[in-house]
Amino acid sequence: MDIRVQQAPFDFGAEASAFSQGHDKVGAIVTFTGIVRDADSGGLATMEIEHYPGMTEAALTEIAEQACARWSLADALIIHRYGVLRPGEQIMMVATASRHRKDAFEAAEYLMDYLKSRAPFWKKEHGADGSQWVAARDEDEEALTRW
Repeated sequence: MDIRVQQAPFDFGAEASAFSQGHDKVGAIVTFTGIVRDADSGGLATMEIEHYPGMTEAALTEIAEQACARWSLADALIIHRYGVLRPGEQIMMVATASRHRKDAFEAAEYLMDYLKSRAPFWKKEHGADGSQWVAARDEDEEALTRW
């Protein structure tokens, strides 16, 4: 299991390749990368992500451990960036490895839902109309109810 909270960009291809190495007893590896999405109006200049070092890594580790136990994962990877990001930049990556694809897909979705709703990150959008903190969305909270 690998949990990283970092400011630097990551190379998705290199990360996915490295994650898949040595997993000769798994039948499925699922990967997902989140991208900073521009506003519908095209007005997002940057997104600023803050977190508390130590607390954030501990929370992500705990949820990854729960996913590994619940879905019998062989391995899990979470990379989440912080700092100032622009539309189109990668914000996070999740990878899961399991003997069976259903477990790998469900665990990856669980981790993504958790990261979107409950992970201790604070996001502020900066655009032409000013800056605002990103509020939790009802549909993101609802996604957690299926788990």
